[in-house]
Amino acid sequence: MKAHHIMTRKVISVTPDATTERAARLMIENHISGLPVIDAAGRLVGMVTERDFLRRREIGTHKRRPRWLSFVLGPGRDAEDYVRAAGRRVEEVMTPDVATVDEDTPLDDIVALMERRHVKRVPVMRGSAVVGIISRQNFVRAVASLAREVPDPTADDDHIRRRIVAAIEQGQWAPIGINVMVCDGVVDLYGAITDDHVRQAITVAAENVAGVRKVRDHLYWVDPMSGLYVIEPDAIAPEAPARQAG
Repeated sequence: MKAHHIMTRKVISVTPDATTERAARLMIENHISGLPVIDAAGRLVGMVTERDFLRRREIGTHKRRPRWLSFVLGPGRDAEDYVRAAGRRVEEVMTPDVATVDEDTPLDDIVALMERRHVKRVPVMRGSAVVGIISRQNFVRAVASLAREVPDPTADDDHIRRRIVAAIEQGQWAPIGINVMVCDGVVDLYGAITDDHVRQAITVAAENVAGVRKVRDHLYWVDPMSGLYVIEPDAIAPEAPARQAG
């Protein structure tokens, strides 16, 4: 999937000369955590976010440095902090260096960019124009949308079993000798594991296959150092039915 598949197309923005109060009210009224700052020529010149309102003189949260540290850093740093804490216009408090993506940027690249830059939202560009916004909320909505169950006409037990086995085998964590049995969409997992994270990964792989109604875990744990293990009675797989693939 790419940016244009999940982005919010209605872009709520603010101008550089708008007041900080105006920007704050727009964020509150629209339930968003940041706004692109767009000038009169339609160019993106910055972003103003919730973070820009954390250190403010109005509410007494501005930075207070010891005199010796202010002396070391110089007057420039104190002056910069003062403008950001007391500035009344958006251009005085915004972040000018904005991370952006275009409409065809893959979602995994967007996630990597957001993590690297420590930002919660990025504008989506078409040339020099902002055509959308992607925030963390867009990813949440995408996951929720894709998680809806879609009927699969090929989801009989044999197809389900083959898909589960393939999903498990794709993982580098996959152990050898896991037995998967499926009956009426109910999955039974048998075999040995050496780590409970692997148990969870196997279960998740099975749950993500279309047509699976329930997953039952009969996996048993083996001590990787000593090789000791205890097999409960339900951890022994029954004879596979004739229709089941080997």
